[in-house]
Amino acid sequence: MKTIKKIDSLRKELYLYVKKRIGLVPTMGYLHNGHLSLIDQSIKENDISVVSVFVNPYQFGPNEDFNVYPRDMERDLKLLEERGVDILFSPDSKEMYPENFSTFVEVEKLSKALCGKSRPTHFRGVCTVVLKLFNIVNPNNVYFGAKDAQQAVIIKRMKEDLNLDINIRVMPIVRDEDGLALSSRNRYLSKREREAALLMPEALKKVNILINNGVFDANEIRKKIVGELKKSKYIKIDYVEVVNLKTLKSVEIIDKENALVAAAIKVGETRLIDNFILGEI
Repeated sequence: MKTIKKIDSLRKELYLYVKKRIGLVPTMGYLHNGHLSLIDQSIKENDISVVSVFVNPYQFGPNEDFNVYPRDMERDLKLLEERGVDILFSPDSKEMYPENFSTFVEVEKLSKALCGKSRPTHFRGVCTVVLKLFNIVNPNNVYFGAKDAQQAVIIKRMKEDLNLDINIRVMPIVRDEDGLALSSRNRYLSKREREAALLMPEALKKVNILINNGVFDANEIRKKIVGELKKSKYIKIDYVEVVNLKTLKSVEIIDKENALVAAAIKVGETRLIDNFILGEI
C-alpha cells in the first residue's frame, strides 16, 4: 500500500491507472468494521482502491468535537494494509484548504432538513470536501454507508446537479453485536450511556415491524420512537422524523418504497444517528 499526502503526487500516481476502474472510500479515519465493509466492496468491484483519511474541519460546527475527534493513524494503516488497499490518501488541512480558500459547495433544501437543522454548515463542509476528493481521485465508484442516509441523498443530488460521471454506492448499515450502528464516536460512550443508546436501534426495529404490519401513519411511528427514547434520562432527542427519501420532507403517510425513518440523539455529550430506509437511495 502506498501512503500519499500531496494532491499532485496522488494525481501522478493515479495517472498510471487511467484505464483501470478506481474505487474511492472517503473516511475521517479511526476505522471500524463499517468502514472496512465499504473498503471490501471497493476492492471487490474495482482494480484500484483509494481510501482517504481526512478529518474535515469544515463539517464540524462551533463547539463540536473536531479537536477531540478520535484519530489513530498507526492503527488505520495496519487495518488498511491488512485489507489490501492500494493507496491511502492522508492530506493535512493546509493541503486540502490552502490559504485564502473561499469556494464551498452547498446542496440547498436537502442540507437544511434533519441533521442540517441543528448543524447548519455541516453538509456544506461535507459536499465541499467530497467534491474535492472526486476531482482529485477521479474515481469510477465511491462508497458511503447508509447510516449517513441524508449525506448519501445529498451527495447523489450533487452528482446529478453537477453532471458528475461517478457511481455512488450506498452500502448497508453495519452494527455491533448489541445492535448499535457502528460509529467512530461510539468510543465516547460510558457503559451506562451505551445501554441508553441501544434504545434508538431497538425503537427503529420495533417501528419497522409496525410498518411491515400495515401501520403507515407517520405521526404514530414518530410518537412510538420518541416514547421509546424517553425511557432513558441520558438521552436528549435532536429529531425523530419520517421523510420522503428523495426530498427529505416530512410525510404523514408512509410509502414503503420511498421513505426514510431517521433519528438523532445526544447520549451524554455524544451525538448519534440511526435510521432505516424503505426503498432505495
